[in-house]
Amino acid sequence: MLREFSASELRHRFANAFQPRPWIYWSDLLVSAGVGWVTFLLGVKTSFGSLLYMTVTIVAIIALLRTAIFIHELAHLKRGTLPGFEVAWHLVAGFPFMLPSLMYVVSHADHHRQATFATLADPEYAPLARWSSLRIIWFVVSVIVVPLLLAVRWGILGPLSYLIRPLRQLVVERASTLIINPHYRRPLPSRQQAVHWEVQETFAALTVWGMIAGWTVGWIPLRWFFQWYVVAVGVVLVNQLRTLAAHRYDNDGTPLDSMGQLLDSVTLSGWPLPTVLAAPVGLRYHALHHFLPTVPYHSLGRLHRQLLAELPADSPYRRTQRSGILTTVCDLFGRQELQDIKILSTEHTVEKAQI
Repeated sequence: MLREFSASELRHRFANAFQPRPWIYWSDLLVSAGVGWVTFLLGVKTSFGSLLYMTVTIVAIIALLRTAIFIHELAHLKRGTLPGFEVAWHLVAGFPFMLPSLMYVVSHADHHRQATFATLADPEYAPLARWSSLRIIWFVVSVIVVPLLLAVRWGILGPLSYLIRPLRQLVVERASTLIINPHYRRPLPSRQQAVHWEVQETFAALTVWGMIAGWTVGWIPLRWFFQWYVVAVGVVLVNQLRTLAAHRYDNDGTPLDSMGQLLDSVTLSGWPLPTVLAAPVGLRYHALHHFLPTVPYHSLGRLHRQLLAELPADSPYRRTQRSGILTTVCDLFGRQELQDIKILSTEHTVEKAQI
């Protein structure tokens, strides 16, 4: 039985779990994309509002969410591990959803570094447990405009920013990263990174204007754009709700060590279907991923079960478990209400002292 939860010990003990299996990555990506785009096309051809339309649209959202979430794996795979995988991902998800990998692959490292995790330099962490309920609800609902903003970012602002230098810095800092932290500012890409940015921004812009040109000449019906927006909004809404269940979000900005990251992260335990579908590609094992970020997604479930079978009852890892996304979100709101009560109580105490 494991008595200590040591990253180095786990790397030695479960070394085979750290090896990515290309056939799993490729088959999962292609099947998910195939199901997603076939059901997307069925949604275009089906009468809007019918039971069949709603069914195929929901399937498209679930399948294309899984496809898009592979951007998370791209951020952790060593370059050259899966030749051609990033290009394939861009073709089936990145460019169709205006989501080039530059928005995530490099910046995601700031979410894992001990020096920056849960601080103002972390793009994917904010003290949500300290926010008001209305602000949290707005955090989820506001993403309905994201697909349109992305089209503007890559189709208009991107090309213009290469001509207007002050706009370039603003676009890179504020409109080139997937964030939940409104204080995060993306640094300008290095000279080596700039080549990847130029290529991805060019193809993203060509996708936007190619679609507009196709509609102008009558090749692409307006219904396609409507279905794209419905599915894209569904994908970002589900992912935003899942994001609420990824961490506890109550850190005050103080840097945390690896154990602190573990305890701030959430494991969505059990096998309820909504959790599996809404937190795909290993994201339901988010605590384990933060402790061992180089474990490929297809090994996380097996490693999780092995750890539960061997770790003692008082292991910190067991404390990361929650029964599902909705349970975790309700816990987030509950902690936010307790925070409000504490603030009111403190203010009341101060008032009495002044009196």
